[in-house]
Amino acid sequence: MLKDLALALRLQAVDRKIASLEAEIATLPKHVAEIEKKLEAHTRQLEKDRAALAANARDRRQLEGEIQTQQAKISKLRDQSLQAKTNEQYRAFQNEISYAEGEIRKAEDRILDLMEGSEALEKNVAASEIDLKKQTQHVEAEKKSARDRTAIDQRQLAEMTAARKAIVAEMTPTFYTTYERIRKKTKNTAIADATDGRCEACRIALRPQFFQDLRRGDQILLCESCGRILTYTPVVDVSGDLAASQQIA
Repeated sequence: MLKDLALALRLQAVDRKIASLEAEIATLPKHVAEIEKKLEAHTRQLEKDRAALAANARDRRQLEGEIQTQQAKISKLRDQSLQAKTNEQYRAFQNEISYAEGEIRKAEDRILDLMEGSEALEKNVAASEIDLKKQTQHVEAEKKSARDRTAIDQRQLAEMTAARKAIVAEMTPTFYTTYERIRKKTKNTAIADATDGRCEACRIALRPQFFQDLRRGDQILLCESCGRILTYTPVVDVSGDLAASQQIA
């Protein structure tokens, strides 16, 4: 095989590895951002549960304040009822006292409901805190894994970049220029095999004479359809040689 073509095959393998490493390095920060978004969702849930619990406590305090207000009003009305001069005035005071007592009972019933609800809310907060802690630990582990993976990828990328430079330095400049032009156009698939008589990339059959020229292996040929560099690498059948060697033995 021609030296430039052999080098190009090595270079294509390196270029594909470089592209893979660069893609992974670019993807890792996105992966970290995605898991951090999940953590934000758990944080918001905890804030929501805490807000619900705080609202429950606030409503209870407000109702307790209303009860105190009604109790003070009842005390005042009772004092006033003792000074009533007519039965009609006395009944009016009693009606107001009954109404205030009814408001107190309503507030007390509502407080009981809120107290029962607060138990579930406290459980929600506790569960959300545990869940957030677990998710935080998971995110930190994922971020560390991503940092470690990035460091490994960057080292490999540096190695591959150095290997690429070494290969390019051995290639004929004009052929390298051709390779680069095709590589950029075909997304790292500058070379295609045509051993079966058709380009493996575009699947177009080669002209008979063109295929014969390719088989001779004395020049570098480009696919007449897609422009890729073609290789001819037939499988060598060694079964006959093996059988012969066994007979000799």
